Amino acid sequence: MIEDKNSKNSSSNPFKDYAPYLGLGVQLAASIVILLFIGIWLDGKFDSSPYLTLVFSFLGIFTGMYHFIKSVTRLDK
Repeated sequence: MIEDKNSKNSSSNPFKDYAPYLGLGVQLAASIVILLFIGIWLDGKFDSSPYLTLVFSFLGIFTGMYHFIKSVTRLDK
């Protein structure tokens, strides 16, 4: 029996269309967590608790969301 190559490729790789989106959540979480820990470390170093933790947490959220939205709009095109 001869199979069509297009039907074989589409059934063997069902996540082909979704693969570019799979790492976006990890990237978003990583940017938030990394900047949060930098803020905690700087608060311990300069004894300014909780101000730098809050600043770096919000900076991580804004940075992560910016890259998330930028990546999604680029992948949609």
